[in-house]
Amino acid sequence: MVIEMPLHATRRPFTLGEYLRLTAEGVLGPEERVELIDGEILTMTPIGPLHAGTVKALNRLLSAALDGRAVVGVQDPVVLGEHLMPQPDLSVARLRPDAYRLAHPTAEDLLLLVEVADSSLVLDQQHKVPLYAAAGVAEVWLVDLVRRRVLTHRDPGASGYREVTEAGPGSTVAPGAFPDAALPVDEILG
Repeated sequence: MVIEMPLHATRRPFTLGEYLRLTAEGVLGPEERVELIDGEILTMTPIGPLHAGTVKALNRLLSAALDGRAVVGVQDPVVLGEHLMPQPDLSVARLRPDAYRLAHPTAEDLLLLVEVADSSLVLDQQHKVPLYAAAGVAEVWLVDLVRRRVLTHRDPGASGYREVTEAGPGSTVAPGAFPDAALPVDEILG
């Protein structure tokens, strides 16, 4: 069903507090795959086997490479502002005594976010990655399953990431915070 909006109608963004209340009160159930992006509650793209397998492979690779040095999260929420609580495919956060039991990671905690993209490539590249940069996330990897490459985004600013590099099959990528943790792109892409 499409709702026609009158020309004078405006949208009001949801705040992080309102979004969390909707979840706590059961309006948004645990079975719903949604995230808060720019104050809008968006349904996340369904996950196919290629996407899921790539996330699993990256989780295994990152967890092994960073064991005891960082916390690797899989499709966990991160808080990046009053209107932004996405659930990236993977996150790498600083170690913290509470292991993030008391609060989700924020931009200051995050060393790397990873988005795996097949059908979501345009949304991730044109909308989410710029939001991550504006929020100050140090580094974002966009794993492009269609073109079989990993785009590494570093040096965030208000208008986007100032450094973007591409790595394809036969090469490696390493988180900027852990240059010794090089991962083969072939193992990421499968």
